[in-house]
Amino acid sequence: MATNKPTKPMISPPSTGDGDGSVVMERLTQKVQPPSMYQVVMLNDDYTPMEFVVVVIQEFFGKDLEAATQIMLKIHLDGRGVCGVYSKDIAATKVDQVMEAAHKAGHPLQCVSEPVDL
Repeated sequence: MATNKPTKPMISPPSTGDGDGSVVMERLTQKVQPPSMYQVVMLNDDYTPMEFVVVVIQEFFGKDLEAATQIMLKIHLDGRGVCGVYSKDIAATKVDQVMEAAHKAGHPLQCVSEPVDL
């Protein structure tokens, strides 16, 4: 059984008028929006020890002892405190890490992420 290979028709590129048969594509620049930012907020409760909150802030948000203590005091006095501002995925990961650490330690510490108001 002999079959012939199908032949592709020859299509020449559109002429640019310069006679060499080359095609020039025009580059379109696209405006890319920066990612939406989310703040990670810890909420105050009456049961989680302050020392635990300070350790969590140091471990998961890379703050030094003084900065972590200031954030913990803000949480304690105002009922909530911002621990950091990140892109959506990273903020969600930070929230999960804090919640898992609190759960493992047996503390009811709550942490949420919310969009940053610009």
